[in-house]
Formats: sequence, structure tokens, C-alpha cells
Amino acid sequence: MFRLFGKNKAVKIRSCDDNRKYGVAAQSLRELLKKGCKLLQVSLSGAHVCLYVDGTKVTEDFFWTLPDNIELVLLSEDQTWSGVVCDIGQLLNTDRHADGLIEAAKGLLSDEESPKRRKILTDLLQNLEDRSELEGREEDEDWFKGVDSRFKTKSAYMKFNCESRIRGYLKEVDDATKTIQKAKVRAEFEKASNCLVEMLKTAKYNGCYFDRTEKEPHRLCTREGWFTCQGSFDQDVCPSLHSINPYGSRESRIIFSTWNLDHRIEKKRSVIPALLEVLHNHKSTDVNLNYFYGLLFTRENLKLVHIVCHKKGAHNLLCDTTKILKPASKTEQAKQKAKGKKRRLV
Repeated sequence: MFRLFGKNKAVKIRSCDDNRKYGVAAQSLRELLKKGCKLLQVSLSGAHVCLYVDGTKVTEDFFWTLPDNIELVLLSEDQTWSGVVCDIGQLLNTDRHADGLIEAAKGLLSDEESPKRRKILTDLLQNLEDRSELEGREEDEDWFKGVDSRFKTKSAYMKFNCESRIRGYLKEVDDATKTIQKAKVRAEFEKASNCLVEMLKTAKYNGCYFDRTEKEPHRLCTREGWFTCQGSFDQDVCPSLHSINPYGSRESRIIFSTWNLDHRIEKKRSVIPALLEVLHNHKSTDVNLNYFYGLLFTRENLKLVHIVCHKKGAHNLLCDTTKILKPASKTEQAKQKAKGKKRRLV
């Protein structure tokens, strides 16, 4: 219709490496290419135009079906465009325009009424304003708001945070003592609990899991402080790819407190009851406390999970009965055989 009456079609055009858009009116794709190449200083030879949203190449016939003010990308002969994902990739891979992006996002956020778009802009700002490279209290005072003054670095606080969680698990073990009626069993359980405490003290309550200054085998995060959800107890990976850097901002630090160190084999339903049961018939010295220590306090049985991936229903996983007791020593095995022979002689 436009061609029949010699009218112009108005579009928005931009280059692939600059998000500034320019309004151009043209009666044909050829005219659009000429004007666009001159405006954006691109060689006309081999130049072509694609839809910004998905990278579809615009032909002469397709050009006339486009709605007014649609966003197009002008490309030189050797350039390609696969859609809006290209812009996202550039955003994630460059720090050159971070300050400008932050200001732009704040400006858009102040005028945006759509809850969905506000959420997107808020998340963008949170990641752009990342200050994870800063470590000391004096460098990033906002991060330390509400944090006890004795903590001078982010890593020290995060280590303490992890230690506190582990200490909480130990308290649940101690609380189980109150449920034991037989004095003999209670005494053995207390001995076992004291041994677990000593093992934890030696390991410094495994605070290394949240400390980014620790070596890689010991920490759960990257050197920069990024944590990735390990998925629920019955999954190998997190399907939603949840990730967070509590070192980046005060808000992220607070949100990270909702993530869980979840026991695959549950401590209340399985691990502690199994320890109680075995102590009804055995001494604490016969029990494989290293096994129980691993289940209660280490990554052997703990998974770091986003609150959405934390399934609070019964896990239906039990302790390995072959590992609950210490393997009999050769001396003990010999004694057992000797006793057996004596019984047969009698």
C-alpha cells in the first residue's frame, strides 16, 4: 500500500554494537540501506538489515509488511545478528559501560509501572552494582550494615555465618540427649557427642564452606564469591540454575541467609535416630563416629540449595548400616573365633 502511494515507512535503526536508535523513513529497503549506511557510517556493499528481536533478515517484500517504528539492526557484510540475545551477551561480557547502564536502569525504573519490568530492572541493577571485589569494612561500609563490628572483612563474616549453621546442627544432636531415658545409653550418647564436638573444633566448624579465601576443594563458592544451587536432595543439579554472590551487596548477603545447607540423609529423621539406636546395644567406642560426623556436618551429606529447591518433605533416605559400626580389628576377629571354638569344644 505504501509503495502504491509513494509513502514512507518509518522504522528505528541501530548498529549491532551500539544500542542508540535512530528514526529513518524510506520508501524501499534499498533507500533504507542507503540512509542507514550513511547515518551509521557502514559500507553499503554487502550491508543488510535484520529484525532486532530475532535476527530475521529483511527482504524488499518483507520490508513492506513490517509495522511502523519496528526496531531494525543494520549490519555490514561480515556481521551477524541472532536477536535480542546478542545485546544480553554484550551486557554480560563488558564492564566498559557499567556506570552508564546503572544510571539508565535507574532512570527506567523510576518511570516503569509494569511489575514484571520493574523486577527485571531491579535484578539488573543488583548485578550491575556488584561490589564483590571489595573485601574490607572500610571499603564497603554498606555491606556491613547490621554486622557486628568485630568482623573486619566479608570473608570473616561469611565464615562465621557458616560456622553458626554447623553449630546449630550440633545443638540438635545435644538436644537429643533429653529424649534418652536409660542412664547408660545417655552416658554413651554424651561421650559420642563430645567426640563429635572435638572433631568439629579440629575442622574449625567447617566455616571454610562459605569463605572465598579458602582453597577450592574446601569452599563452596568461586574465588569471587559466587555460589550455585546444587539442587534438591534427589537431584544431581539445580534445574533453575540458581546462583548468588552474597559478597556483592548487602541485599545479596541477606537473601543468601534463606539458602539452606540441606541434609540429603536427614539429621532429625534418620542420622540422629540411627546414632541413638546403635548406642542402645553398643558402646560409643564401637560406633563409627567418623561416618556420623560426615553425615551431620560435612559436604558428604550436605547440599547448598536455594530456598525454592529445599524440599521439606521426608527424604526417605537411610543411613548405611554397614558403616554405622567400626570394622572389627584383626585382634577382635581372632578373639571372636577363639570364643567360637571354645563353645564348640564344650
